[in-house]
Amino acid sequence: MLAPREIDEYLLPTERRVIRVRQHWAVMTKHILQTGLFLALMIVIQVNVPTNIIVDNLTFYLALVALLRFTVNTMLWWIERIVITDKRVMLAQGIIVHNVGMMPLGKVTDLTFRRTLAGRTLGYGTMVVESAGQIQALNKIDYMPRPEEIYEALSELVFGEKGKTRATGMLSKPRWRR
Repeated sequence: MLAPREIDEYLLPTERRVIRVRQHWAVMTKHILQTGLFLALMIVIQVNVPTNIIVDNLTFYLALVALLRFTVNTMLWWIERIVITDKRVMLAQGIIVHNVGMMPLGKVTDLTFRRTLAGRTLGYGTMVVESAGQIQALNKIDYMPRPEEIYEALSELVFGEKGKTRATGMLSKPRWRR
């Protein structure tokens, strides 16, 4: 039997999904810039080097590899999901090899989020989830979209009074299910 394709299939029947997002699109800027600069370099080589079948083929295939690399990176970003339920934090990633990292909310001792100037401008941050004396599979999530809202919801789930949190369902509106 194949592994589940949707991260929701990993949820227990007693779990309630609170937040489900993917990393902010800004995580792709590095790949966009690298691919764009490499393609520009291939164009410069093509224009400035005398016409030669070897140079033509080499620049074509190198540009094709760069575009395929960008496509794979985009697919990996699109597939990766961050899910916070009322019991745990999960990160699912991978196309061929599917990895699901998980941390129970009961082990969380400290929450932090950091925002750079670019993060404040574009709307992302880094969420650091710490546990008592252990390094967990999921301790740092970069490029978290709208970190203040997620931080508040997660704080309420972890440190709020059990059964009386308003965070259960706080961010699970359809606009977050992208």
